[in-house]
Amino acid sequence: MNGQFIEALEQLHKEKDIPMPSLLQTVAAAMSSAYRKHYGVNEDVRVEIDLENRTVRMFARRPVAEETEVAVDEKAEVETEQQVSYEEHEIDTADFGRIAAQTAKQVVMQRIREAERERDYDEFADRVGEVVTGEVQRRDAHKVFVALGRVEAILPVREQIPGEPYRFGDRIKVYILDVRMTTKGPQIILSRTHPSVVVQLFELEVPEVYDGIVELKSVAREPGVRSKVAVQSHDPQVDPVGACVGHRGARVQAIVDELRGEKIDIVRYAEDPSDYLKSALSPAKVSQVKLNEQEKSALVIAPDDQLSLAIGRHGQNVRLAAQLTGWKIDIRSQSEWAEQEAREEAAAAAPMRVYELAAELDVASRDLVEILQEEGVDITSHASNVTAEQARMIRQLLGGGEGTLAELEAGEIFIDVSQAYPEEEEATQGTGT
Repeated sequence: MNGQFIEALEQLHKEKDIPMPSLLQTVAAAMSSAYRKHYGVNEDVRVEIDLENRTVRMFARRPVAEETEVAVDEKAEVETEQQVSYEEHEIDTADFGRIAAQTAKQVVMQRIREAERERDYDEFADRVGEVVTGEVQRRDAHKVFVALGRVEAILPVREQIPGEPYRFGDRIKVYILDVRMTTKGPQIILSRTHPSVVVQLFELEVPEVYDGIVELKSVAREPGVRSKVAVQSHDPQVDPVGACVGHRGARVQAIVDELRGEKIDIVRYAEDPSDYLKSALSPAKVSQVKLNEQEKSALVIAPDDQLSLAIGRHGQNVRLAAQLTGWKIDIRSQSEWAEQEAREEAAAAAPMRVYELAAELDVASRDLVEILQEEGVDITSHASNVTAEQARMIRQLLGGGEGTLAELEAGEIFIDVSQAYPEEEEATQGTGT
């Protein structure tokens, strides 16, 4: 019986891949628990499993009371006292009984299942963030069940690539998103849509990326449709785009095939935001980029024939470029931008009311009327018109220094007259006056 029991333990060790010391400890604890439960005793039970001699022995320790004589003081001679000692005796495993053996088996199997769960959790808890290969087992309306070795993981619908078929036996690359311990064991959550899937696929297919020679600076992805990857080389002799594309596109094509046809744009990273934005909007060619550093936004001017390409279908290209660079992007066509500039120039050249100019310069209308009259401008009231040139002259006049209008009138602020009347200054120098 003992030999068969040892053989069963060795078989469990091989099938379940549970370390033998942990298995022996689990079985010993289960047999002790079953013995106490079956016989209704509260004795300490010790189990010895000798793999070399292929024996199993059980020992129970029972308390034994002994009477001893103890001297109390000088007048009283002796007093009887009981002391407790323990004796250990071997339990005949043959007398364990069928019911007790069945109880021990249930406890052992429960402990083994717990050990398996802990082993699986410990194995995958440290692998969160890795991309591994799994095999599709089955699917229902909301989940795909993927086998990762002896463990079955879950691919939720929100982490699935839209429209991707998951057939039984398909081998797919999946990203370990999360590992949770539940009452039914570890629950492993997978993803096919995470940007790290693209990153680690490049590490698998491109040796320069794996070695750190080429760095993937940023990834923007719309799963199943298109991805943009910004790359930078740390070796001037290695072209980052060429390294990722591979000979005749073999490297990037392997990644596209793994992602079921998802298109991948590989763009060159640049420290200059303008150059980076132009590269991120490829394959479109843009002519001009105007940056707003404070709001981290950019106005991009594209030739008319490149506008639709820069925007992309349903705005996909510009959306991915904004996600890749972290900049807000507004795209205008060359003709649209030229029309806007023309309107702005026309508005700047148009005459304006005195009170409008006063509000712009933050001065009283009556004070501005007096200044204009003193400068020889023919106006009568705050509702009179001034030309764009006259408005420019007043802006330069009042913006020539810091201070108030009162200080200007008092002569305490110097005004560069040559800037206000450049034509007159040139004419004066020409006559020698």
